[in-house]
Amino acid sequence: MQTNAFLGVFAKSPIKPMEEHIRKVHQASKALIPFFNHVFKEEWQQAEELRLTIRNLEREADEMKRNIRLQLPRGLFMPVERTDLLELVTQQDKIANKAKDIAGRVIGREMIIPKVIQIDFLAYLTRCVDATKQASNAINELEELLETGFKGREVALVEKMLVELDAIEQDTDEMQIKIRRQLRAVEGELNPVDVMFLYKIIEWVGELADIAERVGSRLELMLAR
Repeated sequence: MQTNAFLGVFAKSPIKPMEEHIRKVHQASKALIPFFNHVFKEEWQQAEELRLTIRNLEREADEMKRNIRLQLPRGLFMPVERTDLLELVTQQDKIANKAKDIAGRVIGREMIIPKVIQIDFLAYLTRCVDATKQASNAINELEELLETGFKGREVALVEKMLVELDAIEQDTDEMQIKIRRQLRAVEGELNPVDVMFLYKIIEWVGELADIAERVGSRLELMLAR
């Protein structure tokens, strides 16, 4: 009750908005899965519609980020450092930014994904989106962590989630290596400029998982303090 009363002091607590923000950026990354399914089939109109959806989600996330920064209390005691929360929301926001960049680049060049890598590429993308989902799950435990004073079973639960997030990110590293090898085997048959951009898209997709892991790392630092 005491903790709940303490949290009630903040008319505009940043915790719930941060949880909503991470869910929004995860939606942006998740939309890449149907987006690439249309790209595989060269269905550019449908892909463009999803690019716009991702762009709008990124803009909504950006507005949420700004509001969090404005509402974050100054000069008041909080159970977590204000700078930690600012850095956390900054990292979260990068997920949506990267999803927007991926979709924009693919549409801008109407990039053809070679059939030989499509199945493994989709599995790789899906696993990277799993990482953003796991980061979202972990951040959505923030309020419970505050209510328990960052102690007890809730901490153990979040720590387990972060270990799983690290494992997902490691999976994506291995999957990226495999796809790059597949692309290398056929790159002689493709336009060299297209190949260059394909390697970049593969790298950017992997960055979704990398950023998600950095979100987890920021939360882990908060637990350690």
